[in-house]
Amino acid sequence: MLHQFLTNNRAELIRRCRSKVALRRAPQSHEALFEHGIPLFVDQLARTLRLEQTPAATNGASGAGPALDFSEIKGSAINHGRELLEHGFPVDQVVHDYGDLCQAITELASQLGKPIQIDEFRSLNRCLDNAIADAVTGYSYAKNLIVAEQGMLALNKRLGFVAHELRNHLHTASLALLAIRSGKVGLEGPTGALLDRSLIGLGGIIDRSLAEVRMTAGIPVRKQLLSVAEIMTEIRVSATLEAQARNCTLSAPSVTPGLMVHADRDLLTSAMGNLLQNAFKFTRPGTEVAISAYASACRILIDVADCCGGLPAGAANDMFVSFSQRHADKSGLGLGLSISKHNVEANDGFLRVRDVPGSGCVFTIDLPRQPDQAPSF
Repeated sequence: MLHQFLTNNRAELIRRCRSKVALRRAPQSHEALFEHGIPLFVDQLARTLRLEQTPAATNGASGAGPALDFSEIKGSAINHGRELLEHGFPVDQVVHDYGDLCQAITELASQLGKPIQIDEFRSLNRCLDNAIADAVTGYSYAKNLIVAEQGMLALNKRLGFVAHELRNHLHTASLALLAIRSGKVGLEGPTGALLDRSLIGLGGIIDRSLAEVRMTAGIPVRKQLLSVAEIMTEIRVSATLEAQARNCTLSAPSVTPGLMVHADRDLLTSAMGNLLQNAFKFTRPGTEVAISAYASACRILIDVADCCGGLPAGAANDMFVSFSQRHADKSGLGLGLSISKHNVEANDGFLRVRDVPGSGCVFTIDLPRQPDQAPSF
């Protein structure tokens, strides 16, 4: 009887399974978990096979095996899968564990001259198949919970950043407005400039947040034929106000008429606005931020240059990573460049940065040029 074979040779079967595990990884890495996995399953398997030999079971339908209660094996297999995940093992370890036991049983039975009957081998395979399926289910369920929890933590972190930055700008704007209302300061002085900066900061955070929502929600890109000159005119208005609030100057030369791109207006203006906000943030006081657009063969290039002094070594490699900030000024969310890159790529373009040592850096939006024709709105 197979159940007697399992009971009589329990220690040897466990030893063989442990040896097989040791061939794949360091034995100590699996030792504590092993004691609660295969040994428990061997005992449960023996009890299940013994039940299948009772008169009530042997009178059941042939082929598929009797309808026994496998809840004990199911529960332990699910727990085993969860424990494997908690200890950092990949999902393939689930299959290996039960496969090791199957091999150990058949190898030892062959060596001892104890042939396994066909119906018993069928029952053994059914139990192993069910155990593997249940263990994988337990593993996957636990992993999904972890992924969901990590996603929630990341979302809470982003929301916390947004709320913190919005509160700071709103608080500053409220104080500035209160001072102006008192009549002791005017709109044209430093307090008025502070109010301007706070409102611009609020608008920037809202714009970036909306762009990130579009980016992560997978909202379809709405492309249309756009005049680069008209886009630059819109950008120049808001950028001029921000330059004044940031105590620097803006250079935005006129664009050659007839330059056209096929792009999503919201995504493109968001990318350009984020690059300008980044430039205003890092350029040195009293210096110049420049934005220009021009044609180069079959491409349209939009450059945003600042006077930040140049990039630290290796900074260009991680500038477009979310929540990456490269300056002592940690205001903002570190999302602007990441969103800009996504928005440009969604319009079939490229975003790159070039360091100008000792001077600053230049971000370039590279888009396909479209034939000169009247834009449609």
